Amino acid sequence: MPATKKEHIYFGLMMCTGMVIFMTIYNLITNGLIGKISFMAILMQLILGFVIAFLLESFVVGPTAKKIVFSLMRNKSSKILMVVLMALCMVIGMVTFMSMYGLASAYHANSIAGGSLLSNYFSILLKNFIFALPLQLLIVGPTVRLIFGKLKANQVNKSLSTV
Repeated sequence: MPATKKEHIYFGLMMCTGMVIFMTIYNLITNGLIGKISFMAILMQLILGFVIAFLLESFVVGPTAKKIVFSLMRNKSSKILMVVLMALCMVIGMVTFMSMYGLASAYHANSIAGGSLLSNYFSILLKNFIFALPLQLLIVGPTVRLIFGKLKANQVNKSLSTV
């Protein structure tokens, strides 16, 4: 897991990249937008979604989730429980905010099918949460932690070999 500020940034970049790619594809499919919007529009959605997600993760959701998890975890020896709680808090926070972005994107693409703004938001939020939680717990989270762990081990090995 990340220990320094620099490692937190790299870890966040990796996590946001994975989640934004999968969530963008998921939302394009569920809203029937594949083939209806251009590749450039999809690319712009990915870039804008990534920037918003990374800023939220870095400055709003991440710090808040960390405070919540550390206040709930009295026994910090359970790494698995800490990872699951952190993932749950992050998914709840990120889905809450990114669903607002999704609503704005859907509105911009004219893919909102009637209903009130609030009902559309909660519909998007529920669909995103149902997909994002298992995605984070089973695919993106473990993959990023594995890759990050290997990169961190390689960095330690390089620094040890120069001593």
